[in-house]
Amino acid sequence: MDKESVIRKTEEHIKNKLSGESSGHDWWHVYRVWKMAINICKEEKADLFVVQLASLLHDISDWKFNSGDDDVGPKLAREWLEKMQVDEETISHVCIIIKEMSFKGADVPSQMKTKEGMIVQDADRLDAIGAMGIARTFAYGGHKGREIYNPNIKPKRHKSFEEYKNNKSPTINHFYEKLLLLKDLMNTKTGKKIAEERHEFMKQFLDRFFNEWEGKS
Repeated sequence: MDKESVIRKTEEHIKNKLSGESSGHDWWHVYRVWKMAINICKEEKADLFVVQLASLLHDISDWKFNSGDDDVGPKLAREWLEKMQVDEETISHVCIIIKEMSFKGADVPSQMKTKEGMIVQDADRLDAIGAMGIARTFAYGGHKGREIYNPNIKPKRHKSFEEYKNNKSPTINHFYEKLLLLKDLMNTKTGKKIAEERHEFMKQFLDRFFNEWEGKS
């Protein structure tokens, strides 16, 4: 098995599949997660082949676009990797990472157990915070037809994946229901360090947002 060839073909496969997607789960999101995961992996010392495959395939079919079914992504990833003749141990590892990667609610614990999974999860979560996270959050909110903000609808702490994925609250609430929680959910030392600055930027944005909401300068 030529690992470089598998990575290159997987990159092209995902680029063709997700290019032009408008919800913030497009090829360029995958590209950023892939590059971030490689950088974290260099610091954290893990299996780079698994990290790259899981990064490239993590949004091959996100549960958000499958009526909440989080089995579709791993299934499609497995089909692709089998076609590429990747060994079963690697395929299983990648599919478990994809299955367990998503944030599933404030009070739902993460199931990620391997260092490779933790690295890819951190990379994905880093793209959900900071300036990029803000842009993606509003892109997704618009894609789903959600209000930007409604002061009469308060954020919630979701106690189950079902409750979280059926949530339809305004986009600003998402900062409190997920994004501002991610800093403390980072797995790796490298991820934690990067998350600190991006977290502070989101807090500054929200301060400015609420000032402008009230007509202040």
